[in-house]
Amino acid sequence: MAIDLAEQSIAALFMAMGVAGALVWYAGTRLVGLVDEIAERLKLGQAFAGMLLLGGITSLPELATASSASIAGNPLLSINDLLGTSSINILLLAIGDTIYGKESLTHQTYRPAPLMQGVLGMILMAAVAIAIAVGDTAVPILGTGVFSLVLALGCWQALRISNRFEGRSNWEAVNPPKIEPAERAVRNDSNLQLGALTLLAGAAILFGGAILALSGDAIAEKSGLGSSIVGFVLVGFCTSLPELSTVIAALKRRRYQLAIGDIFGTNLFNIQIIFIVDLFFRGGPALNTAGDFEMTAACLSVVMTGIFVAGMLERRDRTIWRMGTDSALVLIVFAVGLVGLTTMA
Repeated sequence: MAIDLAEQSIAALFMAMGVAGALVWYAGTRLVGLVDEIAERLKLGQAFAGMLLLGGITSLPELATASSASIAGNPLLSINDLLGTSSINILLLAIGDTIYGKESLTHQTYRPAPLMQGVLGMILMAAVAIAIAVGDTAVPILGTGVFSLVLALGCWQALRISNRFEGRSNWEAVNPPKIEPAERAVRNDSNLQLGALTLLAGAAILFGGAILALSGDAIAEKSGLGSSIVGFVLVGFCTSLPELSTVIAALKRRRYQLAIGDIFGTNLFNIQIIFIVDLFFRGGPALNTAGDFEMTAACLSVVMTGIFVAGMLERRDRTIWRMGTDSALVLIVFAVGLVGLTTMA
């Protein structure tokens, strides 16, 4: 028998969030080790492995919640969730930088692949803002918007470009830091066992993340908050917990590019999910339901990503409040942006 979370008490919803959060955290920390091993065996670059595998798997809760909201006829909540999560994901890098607390995170990232991922993500997120501003047009028969289809294709192309860019040597940092990765546990699992464990961790993240998001949505409805703030803040933070667990686990292993690739990859997949939202929504292009609030949220994500990309280019090891100055600036920009969005809701 299905349980309607909207009918549960606030206490029961918080309890469900606690259990689901523990499941997501456990699965996320285990997932990093599995992906690290897969990258080693398949000779994948850390940045691309983080983007494709970690980013793809930790995007599953967003896929589940966005699809269900769109089917229920509320694509705006889906778009708010996706755009809100994208900004919050960048914020997680700043949080991870604080926990890491020795040198600036962007100083430790000296390979070009994360730079390319960040720039591609900024281009596509800016395209989302443009699509909202000018309006989308439905594709005959398919029923989705032209912009959402182009964005989905652009995300796949971004993955291809990132994969090809991983092994290029035409960009090289001067005096890169000497990083000694943490000791790796020796795994004797077969490739089949490794794949099965990864699928199991992904399933746990999907289930736990969906419960987190649905519980957060139900709590927000009971509290009487506006849907824009619900999707951007509460549901966004709930669905970002998988990324937080994997980012912190990756930083503990000193897999800095894996952590950054995870965040940039997740944001790319979030943009692609807009197309899925469009497929399930039968009331016209989903982006046409968005307005100034959503356009501003997309721009906020672009600005925050740009700050980290600039930090990776500059590579100055300046810290404040136990984090890089770029991470501190991201925190300030997010806080100011959140205040502005609250006044718009």
